[in-house]
Amino acid sequence: MAWIYLMVASLGEIFGVISINLYLRHKSIGRLLAIIGTFGGGFIFLSMAMRDIPLGTAYAVWTGLGAVGAVLIGILFFKEPAGWKRILFLVCIIAGAVGLKALGE
Repeated sequence: MAWIYLMVASLGEIFGVISINLYLRHKSIGRLLAIIGTFGGGFIFLSMAMRDIPLGTAYAVWTGLGAVGAVLIGILFFKEPAGWKRILFLVCIIAGAVGLKALGE
């Protein structure tokens, strides 16, 4: 169950970054509350995951998946560039997260 909590925590990180981007485009109290809610929810699920997953592994996977998700959302929805080098390094981040899962539990 801890790994599911970690995946949900990563979604909180991804949606938190999306919320920041939307807030910067149009500042409103609702978007500010979305930032607080998404990051807050992510931290709650991260803390639940860390009951069973070591700190270093949990943090590395959480930030890695959050970074990959944020970059992919940026490419798909915010028209950010998707060069082969960016994709290569995203694959490296994913490989690192998978490696930590395989070796770290």
